[in-house]
Amino acid sequence: MRRPVFCSLLVASGLLALAQMMTPTEAAAEARLALVIGQSAYRTVPELPNAANDAKGMAELLGNAGFSVTTAPNLAQNEMRQTISDFASKVSASGADTVALVFYAGHGLQIDGENYLVPVDLDPKREADIPLQGVRLNDLLNTLGALPMRARIFMLDACRNNPFPALSGAGHGLAIVDTKAGAPGSFISYSTSPGAEAEDGSGIDSPYTTAALTIAKEPNIPIEEVFKRIRVAVAQSTDGRQIPWESSSLTTDFKFFGGDGSGQPSSVPGAGSTALASATRSVDDWRNELRGKAPKAAYELVISDDTVPAYQAYVELFAQDASAPRMRTILERRRQMLAWERAVAINTRASFEAYLANWDNSDLAATARRLLLRVQNRNYGPAATAALPAPVAVALAPTCPCSAPSTPATPVNPAVAPIIKKRVDDTPPKRRVDDTPPKRRVVDTPPKRRPPRDDIVVERAPPPGPPPAAVMQGIGIGVGIGLGMGMGGRGSEGHGDYRRY
Repeated sequence: MRRPVFCSLLVASGLLALAQMMTPTEAAAEARLALVIGQSAYRTVPELPNAANDAKGMAELLGNAGFSVTTAPNLAQNEMRQTISDFASKVSASGADTVALVFYAGHGLQIDGENYLVPVDLDPKREADIPLQGVRLNDLLNTLGALPMRARIFMLDACRNNPFPALSGAGHGLAIVDTKAGAPGSFISYSTSPGAEAEDGSGIDSPYTTAALTIAKEPNIPIEEVFKRIRVAVAQSTDGRQIPWESSSLTTDFKFFGGDGSGQPSSVPGAGSTALASATRSVDDWRNELRGKAPKAAYELVISDDTVPAYQAYVELFAQDASAPRMRTILERRRQMLAWERAVAINTRASFEAYLANWDNSDLAATARRLLLRVQNRNYGPAATAALPAPVAVALAPTCPCSAPSTPATPVNPAVAPIIKKRVDDTPPKRRVDDTPPKRRVVDTPPKRRPPRDDIVVERAPPPGPPPAAVMQGIGIGVGIGLGMGMGGRGSEGHGDYRRY
């Protein structure tokens, strides 16, 4: 009797173990990989002690949140590029169910509308050196954006003041990077607004990282809500001088910590979508939302949302509040940076002229003029557009060498190309002359008396002298008289035809 009982217990324990293996926990359902870069020991400019502290604190936080963390302090250019490549290889090997996070603390620069991470060995003598010595932020975004994964998160505490004297003409802060224009499933956070500079703060960490280390630890908060709270905390600690900014194209929900304090994916579907719903609000919506509220409460709501309609509604309703001047400055700078983003993205003469028409005195005006000069020669003006049909005529010349279309006086729309081709294909009058040799048209015989088509061979002019003898065919008698004129006649009705041979 003991053996059956023992076997039953053995089977039951085996089934239980199998059930545990087939039901993974939420934490095990996704892989989490993080790369933490702290650029502190710059070689040609003063060090950034806070950057090293920021990187150390974030590495610890992310490790507690279930990330496998790779730390990479004080990277030169080649080392930074290799580190990013190695991290991308790890992410690729981890599979599509992976969350990859990159935290960067250090200097960041904007040159000609491009954002650059600054290696510790960067030593520019002019702005043109930055693309050669720096690391483009887009290279990092595109490297991870090309890999299939659940989510990509970028945290950039990189908008500190520009320390390089040779780059005095560069714009302040970093340019806007919209994750919706790249791979879906991405989230990017800047430590301050586009075009603004971040502060190092008075503590061992920057204001941005200090807020992140505190707020991200709270359990069961979607990532969008985490960074809204970070934005409000940083604005309060800096008296509104620094306001973090983010852009999201996440397609799944993410939480740093779950309900038990351990890192795990969100179990609340649609939380991210709800958190981002306010981004679609209009100015009228925000007027209705803020009307009747105390200035401080309205201020925190607007800072949390961080959109142009929200700032616009606030400065209209609370024009007399002490925070209104700073909010106007934020609103003006945000509009300017959005205009700059459009100008650089379109990258034409018209786009930069439109920017300069409104922001001619901004810190980015010198860059806009330089980019305008760069694109002027490649843009098609009215004269260049009018000359566009000339290459088309040359390309069609082998098809019809006898025609040479003239260049139109007005610009030609590419949609008219089929009409031009049809006109070239029409048979010119000269071809009619070439089809009928002149000697065949000299014949004096009227058209109605011209011999049939199979007798064309006899129309050649005969040699001088009398014509050859005529052969009579059919009924009747016909006489052919040849006077050396090369002409043949046909009898009247009832007579046969006479042909020369």
